Amino acid sequence: MATRSASTFVLDIGQLRDDNEYPYDTHTLASGRMISTNWIDLAQDADTGIETLRAHFEGHAYDPHWHDSYLVGVTEQGVQQFNCRRARHQSTPGKVFLLEPGDIHDGEAPTADGFTYRMLYLDPQWLTREISTMFDKAPDHGELGFAHTLTTDDALARATTLAFATLHHGELKIVRQTALDGLLERLTTHLHWRTRYGEDPRLPLVAQKAREYLHAHAHEDVGLDQLALATGVDRFRLTRAFKAAFGIAPHAYLVQLRLATARRLLARGEQPATVAMALGFADQSHLGRWFVRAYGLTPALYRKRCSNLPDS
Repeated sequence: MATRSASTFVLDIGQLRDDNEYPYDTHTLASGRMISTNWIDLAQDADTGIETLRAHFEGHAYDPHWHDSYLVGVTEQGVQQFNCRRARHQSTPGKVFLLEPGDIHDGEAPTADGFTYRMLYLDPQWLTREISTMFDKAPDHGELGFAHTLTTDDALARATTLAFATLHHGELKIVRQTALDGLLERLTTHLHWRTRYGEDPRLPLVAQKAREYLHAHAHEDVGLDQLALATGVDRFRLTRAFKAAFGIAPHAYLVQLRLATARRLLARGEQPATVAMALGFADQSHLGRWFVRAYGLTPALYRKRCSNLPDS
């Protein structure tokens, strides 16, 4: 069997909450201790960098956030409800959900039995390179996009499940590559090339300017007055335009931007305290609270899972 680059990390239903390390919905035991109803199982493939996640949530799962990766997932059980691209989606068993880098989404279970799903986080450069080899002439200045956020495609669901299993359980390299080739072949029916542009004509200019400013000053303590001055409108018009374009307020976008950066730094092995200071969080606990709300686990656990480095 092949070895994965990081250990699989499992938070199981039987795990007890300890010093806020277990951030999920809980029930009180007779002893007064807390036990969770949610769990997460995570791993990362050494060769491709693809992250694999299988999880179960009941009630609120996570706050609006985005990833730098393409997300391909399959709902196994229950109703997986999420908001993305200005629409509410409900994924049921067998459906496949497809998210692009930067797609802001949340997650919750509208039914009492919660939902279970498995997902692949595909690196954009890896996906573009692999998909390009499947076309005679891939555009030089294009980027990949998904035609739909939620789809019913049994063949894609099977291909996603197989790719997940081979990566998550560290099968032989040739087995993993064969499964990924099968996934890529099915994904081509849902992917399209589009022109890469600096400004998105679908979004108000003021919202685009505000987003560009936040990206340029992500490590600074940016205020609404400062952002309004940079975009040439008052704070109230700015906030309305930004929420209409991106679905969240400017302050929430700035936090998510920092969290996306934190995720990359932690995956490289940076210490949570160092990351928190570098990105403008008050301290490690401040970073941890936001990180848990977005991703469902602490920065320290994410770092350990991705880098396989011990805490120091």
